[in-house]
Amino acid sequence: MRVGILSDIHANLEALASVVKALENERVDMHACLGDTVGYGGSPNECCDVVRELAEFTILGNHDAAVAGRMDYSYYYDAARQALDFHAQALSSANMEWLRSLPYERRVGDMYFCHGSPINLEEFEYIFAPEQAARCLPVWDQLGEITFIGHSHLCKAFALTKEEVFEVVAPKFVIRPGFKYIISVGSVGQPRDYDNRASYVVYDTMERVLEFKRVPYDIEAAANRIYAADLERNFGNRLFLGV
Repeated sequence: MRVGILSDIHANLEALASVVKALENERVDMHACLGDTVGYGGSPNECCDVVRELAEFTILGNHDAAVAGRMDYSYYYDAARQALDFHAQALSSANMEWLRSLPYERRVGDMYFCHGSPINLEEFEYIFAPEQAARCLPVWDQLGEITFIGHSHLCKAFALTKEEVFEVVAPKFVIRPGFKYIISVGSVGQPRDYDNRASYVVYDTMERVLEFKRVPYDIEAAANRIYAADLERNFGNRLFLGV
């Protein structure tokens, strides 16, 4: 089975459309979304509609939880709160109910899917460095062979033994027996690794090969949607830089 995994769309319809088109050529059997369909961008309803149609399942992200009234976001900075308030008002009732129904986690065979760290799911902790991945060592036996996460907007891979964590730096690699893996799949709609292309991951369960993928999209159109919605202009400006 070939699995396409995407995350952190953040209401960027142009980036999502490019990823969906690319996945059509990947012979993907199952699509999984790891959350944050909303937040920051100018197309919350459109992106929810696409993800609901595309993904076999979607995980709850922190921005989804905020918009759906499932977490307190009063401590977010002003511009982020403004975008979340805007999305909460803009979403259709069907899309709002969908966000309210999303799970924090999902297991499919030896694969585990969540938005942030698999520890303390409702706190949405980050994993983007070996030290953070090492916090999962005490629950090594409970982890899936591969844990797919989003949240950091970075493409990162960590291989865990019961005692150590190793960062995997290759964009394509084979899943080796005896390790547990944590894979941060990057961001469709707001990458932050100075590569402004949309990010997604394809995992072939038979070949045991995982590959990080990038695809360009119409950044100017996505940014213009943000400007037209009177959201923080930097949400659009940063798309050009990939930060």
